[in-house]
Amino acid sequence: MCLILLSYKMHPFYPLILAANRDEFYDRPTMPAGFWEDRPDVLAGKDLKEGGTWLGITRKGRMAALTNYRDPFSLKLNAPSRGWLIKDFLCGQEAPDLYLERLAGQADRYNGFSLILGDPSRLYYFSNRNGLALLSPGLYGLSNRLLDTAWPKVQRGKENLASLLLQRERPAPEDLFALLTDQSKPDDHELPDTGIGWEWERILSSIFISSPIYGTRSSSLLMIDQRRRVTFMERVFNGGKPPWMTAKFEFSIESEK
Repeated sequence: MCLILLSYKMHPFYPLILAANRDEFYDRPTMPAGFWEDRPDVLAGKDLKEGGTWLGITRKGRMAALTNYRDPFSLKLNAPSRGWLIKDFLCGQEAPDLYLERLAGQADRYNGFSLILGDPSRLYYFSNRNGLALLSPGLYGLSNRLLDTAWPKVQRGKENLASLLLQRERPAPEDLFALLTDQSKPDDHELPDTGIGWEWERILSSIFISSPIYGTRSSSLLMIDQRRRVTFMERVFNGGKPPWMTAKFEFSIESEK
């Protein structure tokens, strides 16, 4: 995942609205979102190269999302896959704070990452670049840096999401998907310098990314209403032209026994 926009306890009908784009090389094998055969309580896509995932939720409301931290100068060639961090949390039973405390002790084994994870009662942000925080109600944006780093795409996404939520009592999924397909690019003087060269900084600067070999593979929406009903939608692009594949899943979060 390379862009996450999050409204948390800010909307009267949806305490949680998460809209996200997954950017990846087109040739990386991927399974679209669905309930896993070996773990039918887990709803997520799957990275078929390493076996992990980037975004998911369980029937009991455990949810997690991942972005990579872009820093080519500190790349570890033999680091474990960051997608397993999401998979391990979704498939586990540890409370979110205990999971993250345990992870903090070994987080330097991984290449740079940021996580947003939790359950219906609490949501956390964690990065192996700047630590742990319990999220308070607010509107957040996360790309390939730290939470709310003022990259143009993050600021634009947050502003557009805030505007949409003010205009709509119940935001339509198509309006959220439209927000995630924004291909406008900032001026060069607004671009961050993350060490990948200006050509790639320009390519990666838009909310929706398109290039011959790399781009926005899918957009995902996760919405939880005040009655703990979940709507999860994924639209898969994979560099192709419309019509695109859209999947929708709805369920109520199960109570802990």
